[in-house]
Amino acid sequence: MPIRVNLDVMLARRKMSVGEFAEQVGISPANVAVLKNGRAKAVRFTTLEAICRVLDCQPGDILEWVNDDSAP
Repeated sequence: MPIRVNLDVMLARRKMSVGEFAEQVGISPANVAVLKNGRAKAVRFTTLEAICRVLDCQPGDILEWVNDDSAP
């Protein structure tokens, strides 16, 4: 997938558990897992805003475009 989600890196840097993060952002731990594992198809701007607020970071700290040479 050309967009990599670096949520696990940011959680580790902030020493924050998935449960604590999910509660503060207002999403379920299962949805956090979907984001962390790169299975999410979309992220609402309100959710991205909450993630950035909780982690005190920018969207670019969470989302990273990766060149996928195998794509047509």
